[in-house]
Amino acid sequence: MTSKLSLRILGLALCCTVAIPGLGTVAAKAQSVVVMVNGEPITNFDIEQRSKLNRLSHKNDTRQQVLDDLIDEKVKIKEGKKYGVNPTDSDIDSSFATMASRMRMTPAQMTKMLESQGIRPDTLKSRIKAEMVWGSLVRGRFKDSLQISEREIQSQLKGGDDSKAVESYEYQLRPIVMIVSRGSGSIDARRKEAEQLRGRVSTCAEADRLFKALPNAAIRGTVIKTSADLPPALREILDKTPVGHLTAPEVTKQGIEMVALCGRKESTADTPRKREIRDKMFGEKFTAKSKEYLQEVRKSAMIEYR
Repeated sequence: MTSKLSLRILGLALCCTVAIPGLGTVAAKAQSVVVMVNGEPITNFDIEQRSKLNRLSHKNDTRQQVLDDLIDEKVKIKEGKKYGVNPTDSDIDSSFATMASRMRMTPAQMTKMLESQGIRPDTLKSRIKAEMVWGSLVRGRFKDSLQISEREIQSQLKGGDDSKAVESYEYQLRPIVMIVSRGSGSIDARRKEAEQLRGRVSTCAEADRLFKALPNAAIRGTVIKTSADLPPALREILDKTPVGHLTAPEVTKQGIEMVALCGRKESTADTPRKREIRDKMFGEKFTAKSKEYLQEVRKSAMIEYR
């Protein structure tokens, strides 16, 4: 009995003895340097972290593709420093917060979500920093060659229906908000009130007098927008709203909101279609110039594989 117990204890001890060096080997491998880029290391751990981040966004790159991306980022940041482009921690945190907001999360919530997947927040912040640096560099150094001329846009429009239709308007808008107290349960009542008030308004002057005198309501100053500035759904609403009248009430975080349409006229500014073409052509030029510039910078970088 004693002998069997002793053997069992000895077996457990041997397992433990073997396991501890094994853990050390794994840790050492994770921290081992894979490549040096301009004197800065990229480790196995860096590659594993970025791979996890990529998988989170359904991007299944190979290990070599991940490593190439990390090398590119080191090169980009070094090039940025050469030209004095070096975002502060505050800049990066602000971009991180914006990204979290788009995902309907706070920065703390996104940090927790990343950590639950075994990803350090700094892994994402490093990528954000490289993108910020490189975007500023390419736009700044190649500003003239990235410009899109009116002639280039017209060449895309020529011969299509786009060139015949009047698409662009300039809108003069005055946002209106009727505040609803939290927990008051009066949203429906407030919306009915807004509908009634809407029927009494036929000019912006009337809207101004009415909502300035109304408790818990406000009418903002005039905002000027073109068709290209607005989403299609809002353009459609404004095009169907008579000048001087209000759009239908809408429930928002602020309360019940409407918009007084104080003016609408044809505009020579970008149409939505022209804006779409301009953005697409800029994106294509930016991508081509970025690729060319990165190849040039990477050739002069000191990249040493271990």
